[in-house]
Amino acid sequence: MFYSAAVDIASGFIKDDASPEQVAAERALYEPLAEAVRQLVDASIRTTVDADEVRAVTEDLERLAARLQRSQLPGAYGVRYGSDGTGRPWGNTVVGVRNPAAPPLRTVKDAETLGNVSADFHLGAAYEGPPSHVHGGVLALVLDQMLGEAAGAGGRPGMTATYTVTYRRPTPLGALSARAWISRTEGHKTWAAGEISGPDGVTVEAEGLFVLPRWAREAGGTDSPDAPHYF
Repeated sequence: MFYSAAVDIASGFIKDDASPEQVAAERALYEPLAEAVRQLVDASIRTTVDADEVRAVTEDLERLAARLQRSQLPGAYGVRYGSDGTGRPWGNTVVGVRNPAAPPLRTVKDAETLGNVSADFHLGAAYEGPPSHVHGGVLALVLDQMLGEAAGAGGRPGMTATYTVTYRRPTPLGALSARAWISRTEGHKTWAAGEISGPDGVTVEAEGLFVLPRWAREAGGTDSPDAPHYF
């Protein structure tokens, strides 16, 4: 389900002619696949079935993978977007609809404060670092995405230039929440901050600088009809 007339305006950013109906149909097709694989990852970590069953499942999975590999993209999914500029970062490792490695996060924009976003999500066994706790690198990954989402939500999208993470306490696996906001702006630079919270309060904080890429600035910034609204 891919569409003609795609034009690269920068590496990985692809404008296509997908209608809203086609996008919805693609989401409905591939989102359940990613969720099924996500469940499989969790099951493979925690299963205690006997050895023969593990071998049988492994053979089944190899056959299923071969079926999906019959037709593939030549590289990564990238970010696809239509004429309205709304991006589809469906391969993204944090928010990607088609990426089983993504939790995934579903960010919500604050209706009253521009540039504020939040997300409730769950990190299970696949994201473990210290026993029963989330790997610190995963937390840094999530907050990097959240800060970028805040910049974009405030109409100030950009790529991460500098990024600092402070770990306040261990983050338990399970239900978590995150929020991020724009702290200041200067020209094509945006500073954002954010935090992740568990049942006992804030566990991780981060701040970063996001810069609008040169190619986007030369194209007229995000107001350009050819510039995607998601970086």
